[in-house]
Amino acid sequence: MRKTVPIIICAIMVAAMGSGGDPSPPSRVNPPSPAEVDAAQSGNTAMPDPGEDRILRILPASESEPGEFLWQARPVVVFADTAADPSFVLQLDSLRERPEQLIERDVVVITDTDPSAETSWRRALHPKGFSLVIMDKDGQVKQRKPAPWSVREISRAIDKFPLRREEIGRAGIVP
Repeated sequence: MRKTVPIIICAIMVAAMGSGGDPSPPSRVNPPSPAEVDAAQSGNTAMPDPGEDRILRILPASESEPGEFLWQARPVVVFADTAADPSFVLQLDSLRERPEQLIERDVVVITDTDPSAETSWRRALHPKGFSLVIMDKDGQVKQRKPAPWSVREISRAIDKFPLRREEIGRAGIVP
């Protein structure tokens, strides 16, 4: 009787684990991109080439709206009262110096150096002087910084976001 108890326990544990072949249900935290939806609807299962459009996009706030990037990109918004602000210049130089990590994380950089323009970014985020605002793909503000951050610091912060953790898990990437 004593030898059969461990065997029965092992059998129950193996049965509880299931077949291992059943895929887990898809997550609803990060919906598919428009390219994925188009591919699914057209029957084309080819994904967009990750090598295309591999430059860091830096856009002035006057040429974009926060809603444009919803579920597509992570806006990193850099505010200053003037383009000559040393913190602003340092931040942009840092971002341009090592863009690969930002591109990998679907970052788009938005710059706003004209407080009098009252862009939708300023109305939504209410910056004072120099400000670095890191947002996630769901449109939520995740970090606000009053001083420039390195690409490494920004990348590490992004890698802690729940949506990014999900992306990393789906891709099998180790941060």
